[in-house]
Amino acid sequence: MSALTVAGVQPDIAWEQPDANLRQADEAVARAAADGARLVVLPEMFATGFSMNAPAMARHADPIGRWLAEAARRHGVWVLAGLAVPGEARPRNEARLVDPEGQLRAAYHKVHPFTLAREHEHFEAGGALATVEVEGVRVTPLVCYDLRFPELFRAAAARTDLFVVVANWPEARRAHWRALLHARAIENQAYVLGVNRVGEGDRLRYVGDSVLHDPLGEAVATAAAQPGRVQGVVDAAVVRDVRARYSFLADRRPTVYAGL
Repeated sequence: MSALTVAGVQPDIAWEQPDANLRQADEAVARAAADGARLVVLPEMFATGFSMNAPAMARHADPIGRWLAEAARRHGVWVLAGLAVPGEARPRNEARLVDPEGQLRAAYHKVHPFTLAREHEHFEAGGALATVEVEGVRVTPLVCYDLRFPELFRAAAARTDLFVVVANWPEARRAHWRALLHARAIENQAYVLGVNRVGEGDRLRYVGDSVLHDPLGEAVATAAAQPGRVQGVVDAAVVRDVRARYSFLADRRPTVYAGL
């Protein structure tokens, strides 16, 4: 199997209200699963909003984690979602992937805290990528501000069919979100799913623009600036075919770049 139906849920997140957000997320996962999705993705810190009240947000990690495992089991799907978790020095901003049995399969910690919002003062940076095969499709999750750093995508490109970027990306920089997701798909010849939120939180406005791009950069599915979902099919065979027909990645010269 090389084809996977993926769904990115674009919610209006209630600020620092996990119970309300988990209720609406459960409904969204149920609808996506009923419509055939095998991998359902929720945004960065989907149950709390992108709050810098890091210790308080991380205290919700256990119940959010239990909800993710239960939702995956109950609906028989993979679930990928963002949440704050305890760390060593400070909490971490995590993208967690659980399988249909509710088992943890990946816990990626955001490598690039968003210094403009002083995230680096509240959250500890991660230092490793994670790639998991999901029903024949190799999936690499990243978180929001990581999108601005093509080095991460390039480091994982050869082992990735689908990059998933979970985010709370504000309206003020929506053009950057759109352009960078498009570029990451084209330059890495991979599917890229960007899953953002809508609504308002902490005096910021979010307009979603969630999207699934294919390995040639074409938009497979998009979402308007309201709660909703993007859904489409990701096919690892298409990634292999694009990379075989257009051998751009094979023309890279990493040994030269290292000396520049």
